[in-house]
Amino acid sequence: MMSLIVVTAIVVSIVLGYKTKINTGFFAISFAYIIGCFVLDLKAPDVVKMWPISIFFVIFAVSLFYNFALVNGTLEKLAGHLMYGCRKFPHMLPFAVFLAATLIAGMGAGFYTVLAFMAPITLLLCDKTGMGKMIGAMAVNYGALAGANFMASQSGLIFRGLMQSAGVSADAAFVHSIGIFASTMVIPFLVLGVLVFFTDHRKTMGSSVSLSERPEPFDKNQKTTLVLIALMMGIVLAAPLLHLAIPDSKTITFINSKMDIGLVASIFAVIALLMKLGDEKKVVAMVPWGTLIMICGVGMLISVAIKAGTIKLLASWIGSSLPGYLVPLAMCVVAAIMSLFSSTLGVVTPALFPLVPALAASSGFDPMLLFICIVVGAQASAISPFSSGGSLVLGSCATDEGRNELFPKLLFRAVPIGFAAALLLTGVQTFIL
Repeated sequence: MMSLIVVTAIVVSIVLGYKTKINTGFFAISFAYIIGCFVLDLKAPDVVKMWPISIFFVIFAVSLFYNFALVNGTLEKLAGHLMYGCRKFPHMLPFAVFLAATLIAGMGAGFYTVLAFMAPITLLLCDKTGMGKMIGAMAVNYGALAGANFMASQSGLIFRGLMQSAGVSADAAFVHSIGIFASTMVIPFLVLGVLVFFTDHRKTMGSSVSLSERPEPFDKNQKTTLVLIALMMGIVLAAPLLHLAIPDSKTITFINSKMDIGLVASIFAVIALLMKLGDEKKVVAMVPWGTLIMICGVGMLISVAIKAGTIKLLASWIGSSLPGYLVPLAMCVVAAIMSLFSSTLGVVTPALFPLVPALAASSGFDPMLLFICIVVGAQASAISPFSSGGSLVLGSCATDEGRNELFPKLLFRAVPIGFAAALLLTGVQTFIL
């Protein structure tokens, strides 16, 4: 009965968030308080402590630093240079869009930010070159997702934090996040490759004249920003990689134990401020506060679900009611269905990641496989018009006619294609991992 109440609260939070357009996190916080204190008889301070402060700080600090690259135009200009490199091969434009979005999201801009400023550019390119808008939408969406999944970028950091909250060690979480990133890089090349080379895409592509204008060179501040980003990435990735390669080195082990990307990003943000690489007020304003509230609010409600035993009950049901070999596919399907109407970061992964340790123990599968299945499944339907990715793409259409034309293509073509690719990868990885 208790588990039913918590599950109902999670579903109601998602539905209310969707219907009212109010941040789901606010509803989740309210339910966490009501159920935690008045149903489970927890103390109010204990419920407050369920706010995932570690995840909150990491996303805040990293976003703060990377926002300098957005404010001073570094990332937008970088996208222009990457697309310019594709001017002689116009039919390869979807891959250029994908790689540009991947690189910019991987540099810390995050999924929502990349879509917000690259989706309009991509749809404009579709109009000028004859590239199909569905292909363009899938390319930029896949790129924003894959880049954000990079180990040192926004989604990758969130995944690592959720894994550690579920009881996975920091080193194992880092390795699992590598698997997630690699998997979400494979699927786009598979899907875009089929759409580019096995459809009439190449014939319908128009002239590439619109891509022939060379972007302006990077200015001094933008070059400095790129150097700082590369330096920070090198620092935060070198320590865990060296520790994995040389686990017996006491020096490396010590440095790795003290490494925290949120604190490192804070230092680099101070350096960027001292070097006047961007306006402080604009940089702070661009922190994804809505995403933070959604992720942390749902995280509180999921913590209440863990206290109520809901997570263990769900893991036990999946582990005992399904044949072992179907568990990865089941996680992929459940994640994809949830993601049709909700956020991967704010709802799907916080709800399903806590199931993985128990499911891995009962089914015998590597936890990495199950984590990958959840993310791959959730992001397969992120292009849905009802989900975050698809809604941002539709919002980037310049006209109502364009939105009405793209809506059914995203829902009835892009989502099934992405879902089929996710199931295919899941099936292959089930027999490998």
